[in-house]
Amino acid sequence: MKKENLKRNVVLSILFFLPVAFLLMLYPSKNNYEPLDIVNSNVVEVASLETTGDEVQLKDHITILGFLGLEPDKNQLAMLNLKEVIYDKFLGFKKFQVIILVPKGLENEVAELEQELITIEPLKYWHFVYANEDDISRVFKSLKAHTTLNENLALTEVFVIDSERNQRGRLDDRTKKEIEKNLKEYPLYHYDCIQVSELKNKLAKEDMRVLFTEYREKRKGKFDSTTRRANDIK
Repeated sequence: MKKENLKRNVVLSILFFLPVAFLLMLYPSKNNYEPLDIVNSNVVEVASLETTGDEVQLKDHITILGFLGLEPDKNQLAMLNLKEVIYDKFLGFKKFQVIILVPKGLENEVAELEQELITIEPLKYWHFVYANEDDISRVFKSLKAHTTLNENLALTEVFVIDSERNQRGRLDDRTKKEIEKNLKEYPLYHYDCIQVSELKNKLAKEDMRVLFTEYREKRKGKFDSTTRRANDIK
């Protein structure tokens, strides 16, 4: 009888302490994360431009910023990927938005594209903003990029802008194997919407989640980690 009671107590103790031990193991990983790097600052405020379409601003929002160009139909695949992989996943997060800059005069073409993007409900947090070509170029020049706008003012890549108009990304985008081989660091300034794996594995699964965690911790007053800035490591 005593042996049975002993066994029962041991089993109950294990069942009680295992979940506690598991939570204690997880606790450091939840709090000691690395914030998403600030790769650039002072991105031109969209609200300062002479625009038509939705009235939006970068300040106080977490923004995915893109450039549709003069031929919207040629950038349709990139927009569809962005909608499915990123927008649909994060539209419930506070202050999240997508802003796509478009040259003025293309409202009808964009309306057709928008119908392709709408599946169940309107794109409440997805904004097409129409600006003159010089202003679109000015916004792009305020960003850090590995590439340039093409002749149609289009880009398949998108940028992450935080609530203080800082451009976020990775100052070191090396893989674990590249780090082990001691290869030179290289940055990631933007995310290619044609490469679905990049959207899913880098932007959706990692970088956006880290950024939202940072803002959630800030609201709770618990954020106590220094965000790496490009200027800090020059």
